[in-house]
Parts: sequence; structure tokens; C-alpha cells
Amino acid sequence: MPAPSRRRSLALLFVVEIVIGGLIWFGAGGRSEAQPAPPAPAAPAAVAPGTTTPPPAVAPATIEPAAPVAAPAKCPSKPPTPSKPLHEDLVPIGILVLFISFVLWRLPRVELGHSPAFKKRRTLNWLPLGLTYSFLYFARYNLKAYQGIGLTEAEYAAVFGVGSMVYGLSLIVNGPLTDRLGGRTTILISAAGAAVANIWMGYMAATGEHFGMKPVTAFTTAYGMNMFFQSFGAISIVKVNAAWFHLRERGTFGGIFGILISLGLYFAYDLGKRITETMEVEWLFYIPAGLLLVFFVLSAVWVRNQPSDTGHANFDLGDATNEGEKLSAGRVFIRMITHPVLIVIALIEMCSGFLRQAILQWGTDFGKGIGLGKTFVFQNWGLVSCIAGITGGMFAGAISDHLFQSRRSPVSAVLYAIMLIGAISIVPLFAAPWAIGWSVAMMSMAIIGVHGMLTATASADFAGKKNTGMAVGLIDAFVYVGSMIQSFIYGAYLPAAKIRDAKGCLVSNPAAKQIDNWHVWPYAMIPVAAIGFLLTLRIWNARPTKGGGGAH
Repeated sequence: MPAPSRRRSLALLFVVEIVIGGLIWFGAGGRSEAQPAPPAPAAPAAVAPGTTTPPPAVAPATIEPAAPVAAPAKCPSKPPTPSKPLHEDLVPIGILVLFISFVLWRLPRVELGHSPAFKKRRTLNWLPLGLTYSFLYFARYNLKAYQGIGLTEAEYAAVFGVGSMVYGLSLIVNGPLTDRLGGRTTILISAAGAAVANIWMGYMAATGEHFGMKPVTAFTTAYGMNMFFQSFGAISIVKVNAAWFHLRERGTFGGIFGILISLGLYFAYDLGKRITETMEVEWLFYIPAGLLLVFFVLSAVWVRNQPSDTGHANFDLGDATNEGEKLSAGRVFIRMITHPVLIVIALIEMCSGFLRQAILQWGTDFGKGIGLGKTFVFQNWGLVSCIAGITGGMFAGAISDHLFQSRRSPVSAVLYAIMLIGAISIVPLFAAPWAIGWSVAMMSMAIIGVHGMLTATASADFAGKKNTGMAVGLIDAFVYVGSMIQSFIYGAYLPAAKIRDAKGCLVSNPAAKQIDNWHVWPYAMIPVAAIGFLLTLRIWNARPTKGGGGAH
């Protein structure tokens, strides 16, 4: 898009994101600095000289039977976190704003002759859609900040693992449903459903009411509902944008959407932590729910499925779309699962799902376990994940469109090589752990870049506009198979920082401070990264062809 139009779009993006982030970050003052002390017990009555027992305080006739104890005593509340100096809050936000500004300023352009009116309307389409997806991420990964407050690491792994399974299975249905209903309808379903699920989790966190279930079971149920509706998000966003962006534009524009996704990670990890430190814990769920409801309205107003819905002409997208062919959902599904390129992409993305969540979900736990919890990378995990995601998305998109002629697999191979080298490098770095944080940041950049390139871009290229929903559903289902596997593996083998005592309260676990117990984290990633790298080489020269085929 022309420079003035792009500057206006980016200015609007910054205003929305920074205002919302600032309100959450600096306005979070609802939590009191200290919990009110329990009432002091009454002092015992004085004993008269010469007596051996104190006189009764109340006449026997007025004593009533004690009521049965309804519930065990509450666990000790988390001590208030000391407030940080202002500059410690401003520096990460400043770094983030400057980095995004630089990346967007250097963003390469692809000019295909679109009119200024079309570009303006397309911006009104993708911006609320992309921000809705950003806040879906906030409402998905906010659960991590609840770990150690209401769930142990093992319980969190179980909740997230089941949620990943629900997400993956839902895609089998939600992919074809998105192709039938259109991305606009399904992004609205996604935002509304995820908001309701987060309100439910917030209510349980606030009241301790688990509706007759154990806490882990109750949160698994609510989070499973959240992930069912979340599964519409990625399909919807790719489905809509497949009709608005030419094949040659998708790589670079996929990087812009990588920014929006990465901002969701920043909100979930850094702002989520800030919420739990300065507000009542239920706001960890209520705030993203409220944002989703706001963007539900904005998406309903502005988002449309294709240009012709807004009075602009549809155009040749240059992908595998075959406008004259009409196939049943069953035949489309068979075509997808027998498509040689899409199946390899799905297997690569299963590896990506394992690796991406291994880093995002357990990176901070690993850093704390090896004594790096106070270093910059792990202290600002949301910021680092956000910048890594932006860097990976922009790097992948730009070199795909401008160096590899819009081929996605060579870029994925380069990023997988970085991921593999990074995972291997951690093993000797246990002897010099100060360098591990930056190695992890590079790994995060690489794997987030692969995920955006293959799920959000290659799926639309090889399936075409009509079948994008089913293709994204198939590929993303494999992503969450990998995510589910890593959650159960790491939940079982990594040491938990918190465990439950005999009363069911969360207490510290000394085993989490032993570095040797954390070696499984990089060891498990190495073979998965190697398999993903070899699979990317298999489809190095794959290109989309008309009718949904793939040429090597």
C-alpha cells in the first residue's frame, strides 16, 4: 500500500495496541497491597488465684452446638509483590514500540495495481480482524499466569494438554464449517465463545466455586470450551485474507499478522503477569474477555469475507483456486489428505506445534529452574516472545516473497536449521547458562516464523481460496497434536515449581531448583527439530498450481 495509507494504518494500530496495553499496565491498581488481617482471637478469661481452671465465659444454658465445618481453612494468600520503579515498566514498552516501528518502516512492498480505495477498505477489513485474533491469543495463553496461583505445573500441563486436544479435534469440524459459513461469521463465533469461557474461568478464580468438580477438572472443562471456540480463529483469519491478498502479497503481509499474533503473546505473558501482581486474579480472565467483546462489535461492523461484499471487484489471487470447480466437502477432504505437499506441511507443523509450545509454555519455568529467572530474557518473556515472533514473521515473509519467489518451504528450512542449532547449543551452555536466554530467544524467533509461514500462508497457497478453511483446519490440527504431546511429556518429566501439600495448598518444590532436572527440556526438542528440518527439505521446490495441485 502507498506510504501515506500505510502510515495511517500503522498509526491506528499503534494507538489501539498501546492505549489498551497502557491502561492494563499502569491502571492495574485494584489489588490491595495487603490482605486484611483475620480478627484476633479473644483473650482467655483471667484465672482467679487459687483455682486450677478458668471459669466458663458463658453460662452452660446458652451454649449451642458448634456448626459443622463447611470447608477446610483457606490456603495462605500470595504475598503482595513490591511495586517496581516506573522506568522498569516503561523500558520494555519503549523497546517494543521502537522495534515494531523499525520493522514496519523497513517492510518491503509488493505493488499489484490495487486502487487506493480498495487498499483503504482492505485495511478496514484486516485491522479489526487481526486485532481480534491478537486478543484471542491473550485469552488463550493468559492461563499460564494462573500457574502457581491456582494450578500446579502438572495440573496446568493437564489443562493445557486437554485444551490442545480439544483445539485439534475441533478443527476437523470447524475447518469445513468455516468454508461453508465464511470467515466473518466464524471469527465472531470465536470471539464471543472465548469471551464467555474466560468469564467462566474468571468467576471460578474469584469465588473458588468449581461446581462440584476438582479445580483441575473445572478449569479443564472451561479451558476446553475456550479452545473449541479459539479453534475458529486461525481458520477464519486465513479464510478471509485469502480472498483479499494475492499470492505475491501473502508472505510479507503474513509478517504483519505475525506482529498482531506476537502482541497477543506480549499481552498474555507480560501483562498477564502484571495483572496477577497488581489486581485480583480473576481480572486475568475478565480483561481479555472484555477486549474480545469490544472487537466482536468492531469485526461485525467492518469485516467482510471478500472484496465483492464491499462493492469492490474480486480478482485473480494467483493461488490454487479453481473458480469453476465445485466439490462436495467429502471430496475436498479426500483431496486435502491425499495432497502430497499439504500432508508434508501438516507433519512439519506437528513438529512446529511441539517446539513452539515447548518454548512458549515452559521457557520461563526452565529459566527460573536454572537460576536465570531474573535475567532480561526470562523476566520480560512476553516482550522477548513478541519481538521474536515479529522478527521471525517478517524475516520469513520478506525472503519468501523476494528471495525464494513466494516459495514457503526454503524459508521454513532455514528457520528449522536455526531452531535445531539453538536446541543443540543449550546442552553445552549448561556450563555457561548466562548465554542460554539469547539462544532460546533465537529459537523462539525461528519456530514462530515457521508456524506463521506454513499455517497462515502455505495452506492458502496450496488449497486455494475455496478450500482454505479445510486446509488450515487440517494443518492446525497437526499443530495441536504436537502441542498436546509436548504438554503431557513436559508436564510429566519437568520438575514442578509448586506442588500441593496435605491441605491442597500450593507450596514450593525444592526439586525445581536442581539444574540436572531441566536437561530433558532441550533434549526432547532436538530430535523433533531434526525431523522437521528434514521434512522441509522434502518439499523445497513445491509451488501451488491451479486446481489445488502442488508442483515440485
